[in-house]
Amino acid sequence: MSQKSVLSSLRFFRPRGEKQDCTEEKTAEGWAETRCGQREWEDLYRRRSQYDKKVRSTHGVNCTGSCSWDVFVKDGVLVWETQATDYPASGEGVPNHEPRGCPRGATYSWYTYSPVRLKHPLVRSCLLDMWHQALGETHDPVAAWESIAADKEKRHRFHQARGKGGFVRVDWDEAATLIAAALVHTIKKYGPDRVFGFSPIPAMSMVCYASGARFLSLIGASMLSFYDWYCDLPPASPQIWGEQTDVPESADWFESSYFIVWGTNLPMTRTPDAHFFTEARYRGTRVAAVAPDYAEYVKFADTWLPARAGTDAALAMAMTHVILKEFYMDRQVPYFMDYARQFTDLPFLVVLEQGTDSEIPGRFLRAADFGLKTNNAQWKTVVYDAASGDFAVPNGSIGFRWNEQGNWNLEMKADGEPVYPLLGFAEQNDSWRTVAFPVFTEAGSTVRKGLVPCKTVSTPDGDLRVTTVFDLMAAHLGVPQKNAPAITEPGSFDYPADYK
Repeated sequence: MSQKSVLSSLRFFRPRGEKQDCTEEKTAEGWAETRCGQREWEDLYRRRSQYDKKVRSTHGVNCTGSCSWDVFVKDGVLVWETQATDYPASGEGVPNHEPRGCPRGATYSWYTYSPVRLKHPLVRSCLLDMWHQALGETHDPVAAWESIAADKEKRHRFHQARGKGGFVRVDWDEAATLIAAALVHTIKKYGPDRVFGFSPIPAMSMVCYASGARFLSLIGASMLSFYDWYCDLPPASPQIWGEQTDVPESADWFESSYFIVWGTNLPMTRTPDAHFFTEARYRGTRVAAVAPDYAEYVKFADTWLPARAGTDAALAMAMTHVILKEFYMDRQVPYFMDYARQFTDLPFLVVLEQGTDSEIPGRFLRAADFGLKTNNAQWKTVVYDAASGDFAVPNGSIGFRWNEQGNWNLEMKADGEPVYPLLGFAEQNDSWRTVAFPVFTEAGSTVRKGLVPCKTVSTPDGDLRVTTVFDLMAAHLGVPQKNAPAITEPGSFDYPADYK
């Protein structure tokens, strides 16, 4: 290398003078460049990761995941957040809960400051105009609202505006005055029970839920379920289990040996907990997925049943028919029978009421019907004890939950004595009665009838005819029972009739 080349290459390390402008200079015969100010872009990322403090929080957006997040704050603004990783261990043999979080939660700090987020009350402009006019004429908020509510044309005008936008911003005082006037007018004219409402679910905000529920209770309004806020309550949950979606935590999925995933897309809607579902397969758990499309959870299934959209109810009723016929009627499997006795409402007694040309299912038989002097007798349901040959009030009904004596459990006992509930009256009955059941089809609604075994109960108010939920279900599904006076139901699943 020539002396000229060596000296030329050393020019690359030449320092820049204090007053020299930032320039770009090619040196070393075009093989290198010297630049100044080339790393200022890194400051953006350094500032992006700076914070003043770190706080623990979760995302109250109607998600029962309640994932723990570390939120970083700078100048009073949420700048970024990460998943917390300090959950307690689940124990030997069970996967840990962490990491918990999902992409929707990770964006929470973004839409906290979204320009489209509602931060002020909005009222439809047509209603607000009528309100201002009425308030100016009456100078009384309640009278102003009454003038609007009593005017058919005005009511029609702002009702018709629903769903069409046209909102304008008002201040909090005016919004509160308008709402209060409407409530007072309704209470004065129709009574407080004509006001009904609901609060956000506690998973959204305990403060919002408690304050809304307390306000409605204090004014005497009807408090609806917070599921009415977003309309996704599975109706069969309280009907079968007695409690409203009071189910085990997601970690119990890992203990299951068989899954039927139906109507819930776990990897999408239960992202923090879905790993318990997928990890259970390492234990040999089998998974059946029911979905019309190839949803996310289908790929984890051993069996995929692609039911046609809209046929879920028919599929479930067909499954119920097969289970009831093959495991309870054709042969009595102890596992099924014992489970139904202890954990379902199948053995509880229902009062039959007289209909037009047949009887219809009424309310549950209750301890109060016998005149029993017990706490919350109107809320304690009754079974027929096969062991004693008499009626019994076992633990577990809602009357025991709010009982000062505290017997909120499912032990098959009544007053401390074991109870063996009879599932049905097919072999021990006073008579068979014809009971009418509703049928809803695409062609319209109708009624079908079935034979139900029943017993007659003597009460202080007279005799009552009762049967079990199990017997009603069998008749409703068209499953023939032994000892019935006339077997009119077909025995084949291929017979083209209701519920076959």
